[in-house]
Amino acid sequence: MKFMGYKREDGSAGVRNFLVVIPSVFCANKVAEQIAANIEDAVSLTHSVGCSQVGEDLEQTARTLKNLATHPNVGGVLIVGLGCERFTPQEFYDAVKESGKPVEKVVIQEEGDSLKAVTVGTEKLYELNEVVNSYQREEIDVSELTIGLECGGTDATSGIAANPAIGKTSDILISKGGSSVFSETTELLGAEHILRRRCVDDEVAEKMLNSVERTEGELARATASEKYKHRSALISTGNFDGGVSTVVEKALGNIHKTGTAPVTGAVKYAEKMQAKGLNFMDTPGQDGESTTGLVTGGAQIVLFTTGRGTPTGFPIAPVIKITGNDDTFQKMKFNLDINAGKVILGEEDIDSMGKIIFEYMLEVASGKKIKAEVLGHDELFNIPRVLNYCGS
Repeated sequence: MKFMGYKREDGSAGVRNFLVVIPSVFCANKVAEQIAANIEDAVSLTHSVGCSQVGEDLEQTARTLKNLATHPNVGGVLIVGLGCERFTPQEFYDAVKESGKPVEKVVIQEEGDSLKAVTVGTEKLYELNEVVNSYQREEIDVSELTIGLECGGTDATSGIAANPAIGKTSDILISKGGSSVFSETTELLGAEHILRRRCVDDEVAEKMLNSVERTEGELARATASEKYKHRSALISTGNFDGGVSTVVEKALGNIHKTGTAPVTGAVKYAEKMQAKGLNFMDTPGQDGESTTGLVTGGAQIVLFTTGRGTPTGFPIAPVIKITGNDDTFQKMKFNLDINAGKVILGEEDIDSMGKIIFEYMLEVASGKKIKAEVLGHDELFNIPRVLNYCGS
């Protein structure tokens, strides 16, 4: 089975062909935006990190940005640096260059001021655009696809219909040689023992369980103070109003996204996946931080279930929105792509809905735009911090 995608220099396959402008530090955000605005369809990927970071915190930022720039959905990259940041523009540039991806850089302090940097950067981006526009779609085997499995705005229908449906989609893709990745460590609490039985070996199981144990400890510390008891609920108001009352209940619904395949790998945040099949990534539960991890880990497409509904998208990867709630689909039909509520209505079953999502996903992989892309939603790019501290 094939889709029409972009074969990249490193052998990976993209479903989109973006020309991106990425600042190495937040101080360069505005210059990056101004440069990107001068070239049609160029995308600026602004963020809030890159400086006053050390150790694991800085390494995670560097890994995320490098893997974003070398992602198969990216055709070419312009790096914009300030010049004094800890994650240097040169380190960033060298990593992208090594991948074979077309890349240029501009450093504001070296150019003299932001106006000069915009001028120089625009010229370099124009040249990159010529290269990116020369790439054409070609037939690629579906085994080259990796999908991210995400949920947000969960209600009771997510665990009943939408999550099991994308679990079926994941199983179909894996049966054809492809891969999928699930995340959100906070939403495994109370159900990790079920996934542990599906891990291919003790090493994978230990990595996953260690992530869950660490997360439980962090949550316990964060909610221990009587002063913040009114902020200690682990279930959001939207989850509760939608019929999900406990963390364990949410987790039991959440793991339906993983289908029935063995868990073949476990990776840290934004780490590129090496194992084919079903992978676990250790991420926060926040939609943007989790989705950013999934994409920078290698997912070209994200299947995002939402019972309550959300319009969000990601700048360089299609985020297919699936709801198990027919009422939500009717209310948010301009934001949601697939109505898995048909399972609850009796019009489809889990197997047939999983196949519907799979076929739709292949259309998206070949260029069909999803609702978030049509409406320009890109809110899900969000790089988390490992530590909160002050530094210089």
